[in-house]
Amino acid sequence: MEERVQLDKTFKQHWVWAIALGSAIGWGAFILPTEWMAKAGPLGVITGLFIGGLIMMVIAVSYGILINKFPVSGGGFTYAYLGFGRTHAYFCGWFLTLGYICIVALNASAMALLGKFLFPSITNTMFLYEINGWEVYLGEVLIASAALIFFAWFNIKGASLSGQLQFIFCVILVLGIIFLTAGMLLHPDFNFSYMTPAFKPGIAPITGIIAILAVAPWAFVGFDNIPQAAEEFNFPAKKAFSLIIYSILVAIFLYAFMVIATAAGGSWQQLVAGKPIWGTGDVVSQSLGTIGVVCLAISVCMGIFTGLNGFYVSASRLMFAMGRAQILPAAFTKLHSKHKTPHNGIIFTCILCLIAPWFGRPVLLWIVDMSAIGVTIAYLYTCLTAFKQFVWRFESGYSKGGAGAQGKDERTVSPVKKLICLLGVLSSVAFLALLLVPGSPSALGTPSLIALAAWVLMGIAFYMYKAKDFQKVSKETLDYYILGKERPAENNRTEDEALAEFKLDASK
Repeated sequence: MEERVQLDKTFKQHWVWAIALGSAIGWGAFILPTEWMAKAGPLGVITGLFIGGLIMMVIAVSYGILINKFPVSGGGFTYAYLGFGRTHAYFCGWFLTLGYICIVALNASAMALLGKFLFPSITNTMFLYEINGWEVYLGEVLIASAALIFFAWFNIKGASLSGQLQFIFCVILVLGIIFLTAGMLLHPDFNFSYMTPAFKPGIAPITGIIAILAVAPWAFVGFDNIPQAAEEFNFPAKKAFSLIIYSILVAIFLYAFMVIATAAGGSWQQLVAGKPIWGTGDVVSQSLGTIGVVCLAISVCMGIFTGLNGFYVSASRLMFAMGRAQILPAAFTKLHSKHKTPHNGIIFTCILCLIAPWFGRPVLLWIVDMSAIGVTIAYLYTCLTAFKQFVWRFESGYSKGGAGAQGKDERTVSPVKKLICLLGVLSSVAFLALLLVPGSPSALGTPSLIALAAWVLMGIAFYMYKAKDFQKVSKETLDYYILGKERPAENNRTEDEALAEFKLDASK
């Protein structure tokens, strides 16, 4: 039995907070305010994101509980195994991997979109073809590819370098958003009437709020990066929960600031009706001129950089954990000889994402919409597993201290925590319903559902290919590799191994 490969404990608290916040406030905070206002109006967007953020905090309680108990890589994959076993862990990990990789690709495509706005003569160089109304140019493909390759190299160089620069990027990001919002509100031409009506006319305000609420799992997905880095904390794991809460709180305000900054430049209804390529960019350019555009460009770059960096960390750590569990090839557990990073997972993520820019942004958006399912599935498994860690009341065999009186049950008596975990379960189910139930304000479109079906079929095929070997591994061995529990004795064999050894002895 091979020794369990472990990652070095290098991540500091403020680095981890920056990874969570920077991953949540990516390109979407700057690119999507116009699209969101078209669905709900300014106040509808802010209300929907605020409620969504509060629900994410409820879900975050389950993450805080499990990170404290099992500070290892894997996040939702690890928690699904803890609560429901290896098959569920594979199912959760398969979808979560897709979610992380898609967000890396989408952040890179946002870099190309920024290039289209700032340097169209460079970005729109050498027309290649058109996909679903989107013209693909070699220039934008090269910009997105360069960003992917640079941040892959950046992450391979070491977790310490990645964490330090993530924090610097995050500080610049926050200051940039504050400056832009203040500049728009203090502009001589600003008028509060620009942000009226507060909700989208023609629909009930609650309808618009629900439509925005459905994007909350995607908008705040960055906090899920904290459990992925748990194995690398150089601080007590119990502090992870407060870092998650702080990152969500700041993210709520930054999203609200960018919606306000976009709506403050003129009638938001006229802006939406014009269907601009980048509404926020147009508004800032007209109101604040070159200084505003430069500040916006720097802020967007910081948002993209932090998103790329944060999700490279998450995707590679998730694949590292799945490789250690022997679901994925062992190559994903190999650490770089010099930098001690899971470089094969980083390289694999980069190679897959390099394909994305060639398909055009609309096709990528279909896949990303579908990938929100994967993130929500991880939320659901995490909350269900945390729910199982507690009991409502004391019974024979249970202990208020967390261990059974006679070792019968290791669950803790805590009706409050169990209730919060239950609310997290119900919230996750509601988010899945908003994405999958036909007629929902945020139901996935046909292209996204087709992409989802294709990913499910690929997952089933891969599992059938690996199932025989995967099922042979004993539970004690998987506990050791996935959860970091005590190394099992060498004579801890599966039934197949014991039978093979018996036959060998008999033949001798």
